[in-house]
Amino acid sequence: MTTKTTVLIIDDHAILRMGLASLLNAKGGIEVVGDAANGKTGIAKALRLRPDVVIMDLMMPGMDGAETTRQLLAKAPESHILILTTFGTSDGISHALEAGALGAVMKNCDFSELVTAIRTVARGEKYLSPEIRRIISRDPPIAPLSPRQAEILASIVRGLSNPDIARELGISLDMVKEHTEALFQKLGVANRPEAVAIALRKHLLKI
Repeated sequence: MTTKTTVLIIDDHAILRMGLASLLNAKGGIEVVGDAANGKTGIAKALRLRPDVVIMDLMMPGMDGAETTRQLLAKAPESHILILTTFGTSDGISHALEAGALGAVMKNCDFSELVTAIRTVARGEKYLSPEIRRIISRDPPIAPLSPRQAEILASIVRGLSNPDIARELGISLDMVKEHTEALFQKLGVANRPEAVAIALRKHLLKI
């Protein structure tokens, strides 16, 4: 008798969770043992159910997939996590992989590829779909921002001037300029509009 691969689905969209569970349960050899709508609940269920694979959405309100991955693996390092996402930039995917996820596929992938990814990750092996590999290669991730750089970027996105930022953060105008220059260098941009565009396109801020 072949043992089924058990799966937990963490995604904030109920219809996706229900539809994916139905498809996987009908496949044979895979059993969805639970689901969760957010990272906090997902971690609790993963610790209780101990599934072979956790299918993790990348973009969720509150705690995203990368942070949920990090926190789950801190408590259960044996967990096998597969990222399932519509996120079209490399940063969130790369952060989740750095946090310890074993694989990543796009939500619009063929069902057969998803099954292959689940079975590969269940064995403790890595799986990145060709589309994920293309995203990472053509759009290299940006190095993580420091807390101060994230504050500066958030202020820029809000349209604040340097004097406004200095007053709000309680730092000197020279320090604002210094942090802004370092931020622009890290983002690979030359001005504020470009910084805002990068921040929005790559979802660098939770806004």
